[in-house]
Amino acid sequence: MNSATRQRLRRVAINLLKFAISAGLIIYLFNQARSNQAFDQLREQPKRWELLIGAWLAILAGLTTTIVRWFFLVRALELPFRLKDAFRLGFLGYLLNFVSLGSVGGDLFKAVFIAHEQPGRRAEAVATVVVDRVIGLYAMFLVATVAVLVTGLWSAADEGIRLVARATLLGTAVGAVGIVMLLIPGFTSGAVSEALTSLPKIGPTVGRLIGAVRMYRRRLGMLLLAVLLSVLVHTFTTTGIFLIALGLPGNHPSYGQHFLVVPLSMVASALPLPLMALGAFEAAIDYMYSHLPTAVTVAAGQGFVVAIGYRVITIINATIGAVYWAVSRRQVAELIHEAEEEAVELSGA
Repeated sequence: MNSATRQRLRRVAINLLKFAISAGLIIYLFNQARSNQAFDQLREQPKRWELLIGAWLAILAGLTTTIVRWFFLVRALELPFRLKDAFRLGFLGYLLNFVSLGSVGGDLFKAVFIAHEQPGRRAEAVATVVVDRVIGLYAMFLVATVAVLVTGLWSAADEGIRLVARATLLGTAVGAVGIVMLLIPGFTSGAVSEALTSLPKIGPTVGRLIGAVRMYRRRLGMLLLAVLLSVLVHTFTTTGIFLIALGLPGNHPSYGQHFLVVPLSMVASALPLPLMALGAFEAAIDYMYSHLPTAVTVAAGQGFVVAIGYRVITIINATIGAVYWAVSRRQVAELIHEAEEEAVELSGA
């Protein structure tokens, strides 16, 4: 058996394991919700469809704002790029996060596409995607930190919630220190940079991040705009999920508490599980719903029901990418193949 065959088998085994983990989490959460009041309420009580439609619009607004954020980051590096191309690639990438069973996700697809259109500027193409992801992730912690400070959850009676709240504050502080260090020219060049990029396993990833920061260091205004857009994204998404909770039967945490629930659950979406961290996202929301101190009693499994509502809306939004796929199927297939080859190179780096 040659090395290429072994590598393919290894990827297949890893993907099967990821699906098994996701399936196990979903089955567990489903059984928990079925054995309590959540599914009974969902089946027997009326839904407020006008709120659910509002939730869809809010979540769609959040998705389009992420695409606009990426467009500005691309243009900041003076890459010729049109807004309509950003929407086309953004929705295609979003679709790939759902339907891709291999190692090609939406971020890698977008980077490969821009690199394909801009020969010789592959580094800039990768930088836009890396910085876009990092800013979006850090903005999650910023929003959650504000929620912790406003609600005082760092001193909550529940030990798990208290731990999550304090970890959020710590993560935000550590992230701020890391960002400041990355913006210092001496840190991203010379001995420190070389030492970090030579680290086993994570060295290549750190190297790409450092390279991206070098490109954006003189564009701090654009980075600040991207952060503000990211906060807007999480505001839209949080509002959308809260509207789902309002539109479905059953009690739920307050709107302010959702600004802690949703960003931290979205962090779980960064886990390398299929279909945008299927299972991990639902488990995070379900735990937060069950353990947050609320003025009402939230049924066990209610968070899972709300998370499923959010999943349905994201799948509806992903169908927009399916329309783009149908229009340019051959080109997309070629770029996915190119992205798969890129993924193999990165995994072997």
